[in-house]
Amino acid sequence: MSQIIVHLQPGFFEHKERVLVEAGSLRAAAFRFDSGVAALRLQNELGELVMLPFQGQQIWSAEFGGRNLTMKTPFREPRPTRVYLETYGGFLLHCGATSMGVPSTEDKHPLHGELPNAPYQKAWIVVGEDARGRYIGLSGEYEHIVFFSDHYVAVPEVRLYAGSSLFPVSLTVTNRKRTPMDLMYLAHVNFRPVDNGRLVYSAPCDPAHVRVRRSIPSHVKPAPGYREFLEELAQHPEKHNVLVPGLAFDPEVVFFVDYRADADGWAYTMQVHPDGTADLIRHKLAQLNHGIRWISRTPDQDTLGMCEPATAEPEGYLAEKAKGNVRSLAPGASVRFEMEMGYLTAAQAAEMEAHINGLLALP
Repeated sequence: MSQIIVHLQPGFFEHKERVLVEAGSLRAAAFRFDSGVAALRLQNELGELVMLPFQGQQIWSAEFGGRNLTMKTPFREPRPTRVYLETYGGFLLHCGATSMGVPSTEDKHPLHGELPNAPYQKAWIVVGEDARGRYIGLSGEYEHIVFFSDHYVAVPEVRLYAGSSLFPVSLTVTNRKRTPMDLMYLAHVNFRPVDNGRLVYSAPCDPAHVRVRRSIPSHVKPAPGYREFLEELAQHPEKHNVLVPGLAFDPEVVFFVDYRADADGWAYTMQVHPDGTADLIRHKLAQLNHGIRWISRTPDQDTLGMCEPATAEPEGYLAEKAKGNVRSLAPGASVRFEMEMGYLTAAQAAEMEAHINGLLALP
């Protein structure tokens, strides 16, 4: 079937949830949180995504396999603000695109750039069928213009397929200026950690390939013993591969992971639950050559960014520019970033773990 596009308007979203599209087992419904933020619920027979069409096109929550995949957060619902830490609790936030990461005192960009809560001017539902099957999804357009500075368009897309608990995510950025633009991107994907969950990923687990960030951002207030814990993980990164209760990921620990990809270009990360099921994220390594791992387990929040695919490390624009990690996008050019994430049954997880182990066995 050809793709059907349903253009969304803010007026479609009321506090009472209303179905907008149904196509077999696929469904899209519009509602508005009590905070006033518009939301779109995408469903298939296995679960659902709640997305924010006009605020960053975030995936606010993801539920599959009878569980919430999304981080625990003190925010019960999204808030209508562009300030990153004043509405932080989503499953996926797009970060970038002219800057990304934690700004230093010399940086002028906001935390993780302008995209996370960007006000999208356009949003639309997509319904169609491809080689993978029937799907429903959300896309949109955010045009970023700063006079004398940047002009680009960001177009994300998320598709939910019938009968699948994995969903592809992409973002395309096009430079509308006649001069090159700086480009940085990070997909801030926040799974919910489980006690004794195992991290399985396509990277050798040694200090050369799984490196601990020792710098401490200004918004982080470490407790006594925190620096010693970082040093222990730096020497023995394998100690974080099982999320044993009591490990001091408080307030956070960040790793830089050097991934391997399979023949199709995908790099893989799983959290295998004690019952054998798993959470998965995979990304195109040629497009997103930096893997960031962020873990925060405190009495107030519980989150596992087991892989946040990125174009750079998250140390802010100036630090990454000095490392050579800030890319340049030519006038009129576009770049596309591709990922897939979601839930695996125990059988699917075992098959995926064998695939990952096969990659690690290669010389």
